[in-house]
Amino acid sequence: MSAGRKFRKVLKDNTPLIIPGAINAYSAILAEKSGHKAVYLSGGGVAAASYGIPDLGITSMEDVLIDVKRITSASSLPLLVDIDTGWGGAYNIAKTIKNMIDAGCAAVHMEDQISQKRCGHRPNKSLVSKNEMQDRIKAAVDGRHDEEFFIMARTDAIASEGIEGAIDRIGSYITEGADGIFLEAATTLDEYDAVKKAFNIPILANITEFGKTPLFTKDELHKVGVDMILFPLSAFRAMSKIAEKVYISIAKEGTQKDLLDIMQTREELYDRLNYHSFEQKLDELYKEE
Repeated sequence: MSAGRKFRKVLKDNTPLIIPGAINAYSAILAEKSGHKAVYLSGGGVAAASYGIPDLGITSMEDVLIDVKRITSASSLPLLVDIDTGWGGAYNIAKTIKNMIDAGCAAVHMEDQISQKRCGHRPNKSLVSKNEMQDRIKAAVDGRHDEEFFIMARTDAIASEGIEGAIDRIGSYITEGADGIFLEAATTLDEYDAVKKAFNIPILANITEFGKTPLFTKDELHKVGVDMILFPLSAFRAMSKIAEKVYISIAKEGTQKDLLDIMQTREELYDRLNYHSFEQKLDELYKEE
């Protein structure tokens, strides 16, 4: 089963499908062992965690592909990937789709911001024209060599054009072959409801912390027809806060002994990585005859 087909299956079987962010391969392993059915790689997460830079369209396709390959090699879960604006014109977008499929990615979302994009929950976002975004989607659809690979169109139009403008754009994106819609920075449940009533297509709610969108619950979103709920950086924010606490404490106290209760143990790490099974294979390989 291709990664794209696997994503479509879990989307069909889980209403709604919860998709947590996995910032690296080990995070994806933890998500899988926790019972999740899909994982997500955030463009902003790649920028922050892998390169230490802000989410302003600075990273490239190759930067993201490195993390895609690491995650798909470590986890069997279908992976949804943020490809920003597609990294170029039609040929570049088609190449991006091909490379994502070849790297084991199951689905992508591509947005209608200009190339010099901003985080979706920041002010002063600028969008390309509806026609230009349609061209991006057409290039993506034409570029896939797995027909079940899932291509989602993200619109940031609510902030500047309101829900009516967003719905107008969404209709044109679906016409060009978008398989799903990512409605960014929605502020009310009614906005999701309006999109779902207008179009019979899977829609995604981005429930990111400290942004424009309230932290709607699974039940609330399900009632207005949301099909996918994204938690893009929840685990990463928690990891970062705890890591910072550890660094500060060690610098101040010169010991970590008071921090052990917030740490994963060695045995827990080994368990998540199946360490002992790898070790056993080495023992069998090199045992004395």
